[in-house]
Amino acid sequence: MTIRVIIVDDQAMVRAGFAALLSAQADIDVVGEAPDGRQGVQVSRTVHPDVVLMDVRMPEMDGLTAARELLDPPPGVVHRPKVLMLTTFDIDDYVYEALRAGASGFLLKDAPPADLIAAVRVVASGEALLAPSVTRRLIADFVRQRPAPRKDPALRLKGLTPRETEVLELIARGLSNQEIAGHLVLAEQTVKTHIGRVLAKLDLRDRAQAVIFAYEAGLVRPGDSD
Repeated sequence: MTIRVIIVDDQAMVRAGFAALLSAQADIDVVGEAPDGRQGVQVSRTVHPDVVLMDVRMPEMDGLTAARELLDPPPGVVHRPKVLMLTTFDIDDYVYEALRAGASGFLLKDAPPADLIAAVRVVASGEALLAPSVTRRLIADFVRQRPAPRKDPALRLKGLTPRETEVLELIARGLSNQEIAGHLVLAEQTVKTHIGRVLAKLDLRDRAQAVIFAYEAGLVRPGDSD
């Protein structure tokens, strides 16, 4: 199955370079590009990509605003692509807000070409881009510095079973599915089933949002030991 991608960045050379790299892959097809967030939203709603590579800082409409429009569309708009944020900074408040909005992760613009290709494939498959331990570290730093809890997150935890709560805590502590399976003495497929139920019950898009939620709900706290 071919992964349909659009590239949204205000630098023409960046768009051209990424497009050339990705188009050379047999399983990736670049179906559009745009120089700002507003046009990026328009292109996405026209060509329906699987993944949107979205720059954070752009004129007209920044990447965060555009990501929110794509991931929380108005009534009547059904298509919701995966959004991968592109940034020149590894610590950027916009990145955290994008993760809250439902972006699947972020990638540094100066990452090696192989990382960009792998990132598109990972995000297209429905996974968060960042390794769980890296996601946890970055989000823990953000929650520590600028807490912005969701509405009654602790109350929403009550909708989970004890096992689902345990799985969510282990996700937030940075364990992979295989490590969670070993820790709980479960089959890995069973862990995946639990994770799917956690995301559905809490209305979360992916693993990155689950980590954010766990911190904001107080299930885990910055500095907790693994």
